[in-house]
Amino acid sequence: MTPPPTYEPGYPVYQKPDNPYAPKCTWDRVQVNDPDTWTPVPSYAYSDMPQNPPAPGSIDPDIMHMVHRLSLKEKIGQMTQIQVGQLIDCNGELNRTAVEYWIGEWKVGSFLETPANHGGKYNWYSPRTFSAFTDAVQKIALERGSKIPVIWGLDSVRGANYVKGGTIFPVGIATAATFNPRFAYDAGRIAAKDTRAAGVHWAFAPVLDLAVNKLWSRTYENFGEDPYLSSQMGVASVNGYQGDYKHDRSRVAACMKHFVGYGYPFDGSDRANRHIAAHELLEYYVPSFKAAIDAGVATAMESYGVVNGEPVVMSHYYLQALLREQLGFNGMLVTDWAEINGQATNYRTADSIGQATWATLNRTSVDMSMVTDDESFAATTFELVSQGAIPESRLDESVARILQLKKDLGLFESPFADPKLQDTVGSEQDVEAARNSVRESVTLLKNANNVLPLRQSDRVLFVGPTLNSTRYMGGGWNVHWQGPTDAEGDAVYQGFGDTILQGVQRVTGVMPDYCEGVDIDGNPLVDIRIVIDAARHADKIVIGLGEKTYAEIEGSIDRLALPDGQLDLVYAIASATKKPIVVVLVEGRPRVLNNVAHVADSIVQAYLPGTYGGLPIAEILYGYVNPSGRLPYTYPSSESQASTTIWQPSYMAYNPQWAFGYGLGYSHIEYSNATASCQSLKPGSPVRVTVSITNHGPHAQLETVMLFTNQAYRFGMAPEHYRLRAFEKISLSVGETKLVTLEVKAEDLAFWDVDLRKRIEPSPVTLAINPYTQANIFTTVQLEAGAYY
Repeated sequence: MTPPPTYEPGYPVYQKPDNPYAPKCTWDRVQVNDPDTWTPVPSYAYSDMPQNPPAPGSIDPDIMHMVHRLSLKEKIGQMTQIQVGQLIDCNGELNRTAVEYWIGEWKVGSFLETPANHGGKYNWYSPRTFSAFTDAVQKIALERGSKIPVIWGLDSVRGANYVKGGTIFPVGIATAATFNPRFAYDAGRIAAKDTRAAGVHWAFAPVLDLAVNKLWSRTYENFGEDPYLSSQMGVASVNGYQGDYKHDRSRVAACMKHFVGYGYPFDGSDRANRHIAAHELLEYYVPSFKAAIDAGVATAMESYGVVNGEPVVMSHYYLQALLREQLGFNGMLVTDWAEINGQATNYRTADSIGQATWATLNRTSVDMSMVTDDESFAATTFELVSQGAIPESRLDESVARILQLKKDLGLFESPFADPKLQDTVGSEQDVEAARNSVRESVTLLKNANNVLPLRQSDRVLFVGPTLNSTRYMGGGWNVHWQGPTDAEGDAVYQGFGDTILQGVQRVTGVMPDYCEGVDIDGNPLVDIRIVIDAARHADKIVIGLGEKTYAEIEGSIDRLALPDGQLDLVYAIASATKKPIVVVLVEGRPRVLNNVAHVADSIVQAYLPGTYGGLPIAEILYGYVNPSGRLPYTYPSSESQASTTIWQPSYMAYNPQWAFGYGLGYSHIEYSNATASCQSLKPGSPVRVTVSITNHGPHAQLETVMLFTNQAYRFGMAPEHYRLRAFEKISLSVGETKLVTLEVKAEDLAFWDVDLRKRIEPSPVTLAINPYTQANIFTTVQLEAGAYY
């Protein structure tokens, strides 16, 4: 075998597949974990991450010189982003005349999206085909118009999900459920490589919104409801995408989104108004963005819609005072899809596109308009500047940031795709990284009478719409914006993925007994008596429930419960057979289970594990892997709890179906001897909480140790139920005991009050270790004299 290629500078070694476009899910190349020898080892050593990652900052003199040489129209072109559908002809091919029009006439400096979403010739573009498209556009850009390379953006939000063969990772909430930031880093690192292989330099990720209203269709894209967890995962993700992006041409610019408050739509529908008090916005919704800024994120995307009735895209406070001045963001800021025009056409916050454009450029620091479909932004901005309504110097600021980004990404030196990177797309290492993320994300929510793990000798009937589907495991933002179409089904993957049933077949060595029963909408596919008869001949029944694929506004729902037909399937089997039932949830948000939560003996939350989730889920069902995921959100028990969070005011009842941080394993883990390093918590002097953790078996276990705080009172402000302050994931062999020390600072308990002052309120503080798992250990310290920050 020839040695695997290496890619400079310092990129990890990849095994080059014999045929990079052949199906990667051939079982003879997959090693199932041996339950007798498998030892989970968490990895926090970011060996290929720069210690001091580069950050956007000052503008180089040569860039300013370039800005001043550009004409007004050329400057506006650099600030304009057009979607790829405008470049495709009626046959789905690249329309060179259209490219020449946009670049030659309007000097457009950026394009976005995949041709597959906009009438392109192929339903999924391989890296070579994708890069042939982007390289052709790039060649025209270097020959016409301003002769400046274009920067191409893509929603590579979970791996390069729009690049055929690219490894599609678990969604954000699943990554957060690992409580292992390494997986956020790996997903970003591999997404960057595969995105760059397609000739794309900019990923619209990570998503740093908080998943507060669980009805929201974008719940699955982010890292859960907790500010601290989201911050930790967000930083790792930014570092994964970017690395040393100013020198490493296998990395891309990351884009933190959506600034700000997007995750709490009033009625749960996408883009609905958010009613968020200013101090709550700073306390809960801003920290993950601040962490990404401190980590050097290169770009940001503003949020759809309005906060407290004010459109974000036109807000001086949100996009200038807060983002730039208070948080210190120096990178490039882009709008979301057609948001400037939307102020006139949708939100009714401006009387015309002209007024919306004037307000956005005069009031905010927006650098680029994702105008998408037409010349409106370019033509309107040209007219406004020509009339003196917008100073040209305002454009110079934005164009400088855009050109500096292009320089930092190496576009002036090497604007075309690197063929060497294309050979690494879909490598076995990448697939295994995704599978490892699934192995640590799957969350066991219930396991009455130790129904799980399944035994090889068990006669198991598998039922339900999500067990034999790759696309339902993938969800939205894979292959297409809304996921594969009904007509495409799983066939579109061409082997780049698996299913849960395929995983079971590999683990057990036999074809599993399967009856779909109902479709994803709950409609019956066979007479229920057929399913019940088959279930009566089984020892245990595994039922896969979940959601159809969706993204953004197309995924808005009116009720949080799963479709009645899916729930009725469980009730019917349970009532007629009295056999042990395992429910596997493949869902992008926590759907209310009604009485299924009580009827089922075991419940496994698989989230949206990505297209390679089948084997890891099967390994967990059969005990080859001990589940270690923990909920990154509060799982509601009813519709009324759609917006319940772990950090809601402590005087409110917190009795969800399952709490934030909850999750079980197959081993008995004992927590004991929690001690605090001191009994008073003072600014500048942290308290360290140490706890002893023992694995009594019968399996090796990855265990997440979480430290929460709860204040007894705060004068004039309601304290939270709990706030997560620190966590660590450890590996425990059978019989092993480890001491874990977590730290909390008085400054961590500083909070924003209604006067927008950050203060520390002296009071007793409960330090809780894993309060909603089998640990439930508490100790109390006194938070000393308060202070303002």
